[in-house]
Amino acid sequence: MLEHGGNLSTAIARYGIPRENWLDLSTGINPCHYPIPEVPAYLWHHLPNDGDGLGDIAAKYYGCSALLPTSGSQAALQTLPKLRPVCKVAMLNPMYQEHAHAWRHHGHQVIQLSDLNDTNVINSADVVLICNPNNPTGQPFAPEDLLQLHATLAKRGGWLIVDEAFIDATPECSIAQHTHLDGLFVLRSLGKFFGLAGVRVGFLLAAQSKLNEAQEEIGPWAIAGPSRYIAMQALQDLAWQENTRLNLANSSQRLAALLSQHGLKPSAGTALFQYMATDDAIAIQDKLARQGVWVRRFTETPALRFGLADEHRWQQLEQALKNL
Repeated sequence: MLEHGGNLSTAIARYGIPRENWLDLSTGINPCHYPIPEVPAYLWHHLPNDGDGLGDIAAKYYGCSALLPTSGSQAALQTLPKLRPVCKVAMLNPMYQEHAHAWRHHGHQVIQLSDLNDTNVINSADVVLICNPNNPTGQPFAPEDLLQLHATLAKRGGWLIVDEAFIDATPECSIAQHTHLDGLFVLRSLGKFFGLAGVRVGFLLAAQSKLNEAQEEIGPWAIAGPSRYIAMQALQDLAWQENTRLNLANSSQRLAALLSQHGLKPSAGTALFQYMATDDAIAIQDKLARQGVWVRRFTETPALRFGLADEHRWQQLEQALKNL
């Protein structure tokens, strides 16, 4: 098991601070989640219904022609390595490490990709995997550049996989509408923008033939009935989505300004987090943790990632930064 954000139990055990006193900024999850609607009681008593309309609703939201609901994007990323013979896979570094872990687990060779201009690596790879925007660095990639990369790979039967976990705040940057093309895969979920990581709802977007193969691997009832119901409400609530995009952009700018004010200027960021490369990552994480503020630390490339605080906890973060 790899280490992830949200591992607050580790911090509680290490620093002895009660859970209710922590400000957890380690995940990049929207702290103001979509309001959970009342779930009809019958959904708790029946098997999930794949004909409930979730697929159509999600396809409309993402603007794609076909998709497969999965138990979070984690289920999709663990399935894709099973759909291709052993091959060479190029990934950014740093990047969300579950991807590399899944491909290596199934015998594939994972190589490091510096950026989209790294033609030597791209030309040697059968699969290229990108997070857009990148997690954890926040680096964005233009849709036209990704589509050109896909075209290059597709000519030789290669794949491009794009993890769009943090793109909902900027949907114009998504390439979801192009996933009918052979060899193009996009991963989406309700965990970050909607703040619903606990419902475990994700989607694999791809050509229908590959979705059929993935469905065979995953099996039936991938998502619980109540989770499907909540997802359908969230994906159709356009007013909430528009308001949330505005609020997240404002909060992220506020976070960047606050960090900069206290000498921690971010290297980059998204609507849901700010990223700071620093050789002092261990010391800064420790000093903040001693004040009940938990941030994500990365080791291979020393850095910190700060998620957003909810409206009632900004003062706790500001005070902790003052005491660094």
